[in-house]
Order: sequence, then C-alpha cells, then structure tokens
Amino acid sequence: MTSDHRGCPAETTLEFLSGKWRPMIIYWLLDGERRFNDLQRVLGGVTHRTLSKTLKEMEADGLVLRRDHGEIPPRVDYSLTKKGRQLKPVLVAMEEWAKKNA
Repeated sequence: MTSDHRGCPAETTLEFLSGKWRPMIIYWLLDGERRFNDLQRVLGGVTHRTLSKTLKEMEADGLVLRRDHGEIPPRVDYSLTKKGRQLKPVLVAMEEWAKKNA
C-alpha cells in the first residue's frame, strides 16, 4: 500500500461504474451506437427520467457521446467514447467473476 490518502486506486473506476444503470449502459453500448428508446428497451425497468439523467452524467464524465441529428422528430444516438470503451475489460472481468461465483 502507498501512503497516498486518496484511497484505493480502484475507487476511481468504481466511481465511473457507480449506480445500477451505468455498467449496463456501457455493456449495451459496447456493441455500438444506440438510440435512446432502444437503450431503454434493452435495459428494461429504467424510467425515461433515470436513463436521461444517467446518460447526461456519463456524457459529462466523458464516457458517452451524444449525437443529435437535428431532425424532427428528434433523433439522438449514444455511443461510447474511447474512455468509455476502455472499461470493457473491467466489465468482462466482472462478468467472468459473476459466472464463477453467482
């Protein structure tokens, strides 16, 4: 252990994955760009408000890119940034752990 007072280095990663929906949003966006309604459908159980808020937070954290096509009706796509895609090995490790231990 280091004498650094910021805590465990994994805390930073856990902050980006905190909450019920963030890891699942990243999981589904690893396959590529998705529209809001498609994300809401595949996530199942997330409210419009919660998904919207979570995506805005993830965009502010630099994990998600929001692309507005400027069309009527509105068409908005979400994808992972490079920073967001770098979480793939973390999610894969979590998936493998769950398969072995759950």
